[in-house]
Amino acid sequence: MPLLSSAFRPFYFLGTLYAALLTAAWLGAWLGHWDVPSVGTPLRLWHGHEMLFGFAAAIIAGIVLTALPSWAGTEEIRGGRLALLVLLWLAGRIAFWAAPWLPPPAPAIADLLLFPAIFLMVAPQLARATNRLYLLLLPILLTLAAANAVFHYGILAANAHLAGLGLRGAIYAIIVLFVLKGGVLTPIFTGNALREKGRGDQAPFNVELEVLAVGVVLLLAALDLAGAPSPWTGLAALACAGVHTVRTARWRGWRLPDVPLVFVMHLGFAWLVFAFLLKAAADLAGLVPEAAWMHAFTVGGLGLMMLGLMTRVALRHTGRPLVVPGAMKLAYAMMFAAALLRLAATVHGLGAWAVALAVVLWGLTFLVYFAVFGALLVRPSLPRAGGVE
Repeated sequence: MPLLSSAFRPFYFLGTLYAALLTAAWLGAWLGHWDVPSVGTPLRLWHGHEMLFGFAAAIIAGIVLTALPSWAGTEEIRGGRLALLVLLWLAGRIAFWAAPWLPPPAPAIADLLLFPAIFLMVAPQLARATNRLYLLLLPILLTLAAANAVFHYGILAANAHLAGLGLRGAIYAIIVLFVLKGGVLTPIFTGNALREKGRGDQAPFNVELEVLAVGVVLLLAALDLAGAPSPWTGLAALACAGVHTVRTARWRGWRLPDVPLVFVMHLGFAWLVFAFLLKAAADLAGLVPEAAWMHAFTVGGLGLMMLGLMTRVALRHTGRPLVVPGAMKLAYAMMFAAALLRLAATVHGLGAWAVALAVVLWGLTFLVYFAVFGALLVRPSLPRAGGVE
């Protein structure tokens, strides 16, 4: 069954459709046209949870579980095991939406199963992997599971601050995964494209810089989640911006504006650096609202990186050439515009129209992806040459 032959197929298929559903549901609720089904969950927390543990969880699962066999040499999770993961994701979504009609702990229990299940499936395989660095995925999975548990405990205890802290912890876990996985794939794909275009070679691996890049993010996360004074978190964010500027600049992505699959990944890292700068500006001088950095990362950084990797994976793993369809180039531009508009709405208070337009643009990018690749995700792959992509 093609849909269950690789993790990217069902998770991209369902994740992109869910993005459209969330766009409509949240926007209508935010504008006051209807209420979302929730029990004691403020709309902003409902929105944040489903964006992270609903939509993003599906895309992350599809990206990570598809990449591990090629990069870490693990066994592909497919068939019955993949169906189980998909059903757990669906169970979490159904329970979350049906929360008003279920006993209080039921939505939390159903929603908490996905990441522990992924952990149990991949941990034995990663323990046997030659490259021990892939074991770093395991604490990230556990952190995401723990962050989700904190969120649900906060909701059950009517503690919105604690629930929000769980969501913030999940964002930091995703940033660490972004830095680790994106920091491996981006320079490799960039090096391949630079050589093909005759514009240089891949930047040499700098282990000290890579360790520092992860370390400063972990420091910022620890300070922020512990409620440290804002000057401390601001300085940590400034350090993150500096380290990741140096790291990203070494890859020389600016030389490849005509290679969309690579350039979009560099744009994602540029938004990550910008997000750190906004966090520093908010905490050190109060120049922007604190929420600005989260919108810069989740919409700009994460959104562009997801679209780029989802395009590459869908093309490569269905046997198609790595040529970006024109509609996907438009989707990249729409995501970039959505990030700019959402940030401007947060910083300059442009009003409901700007937020609504940014949300619509964000949702449309994933509808474009579904229109381009939806049919390919349920069809058998074409034969393709070997190699790691």
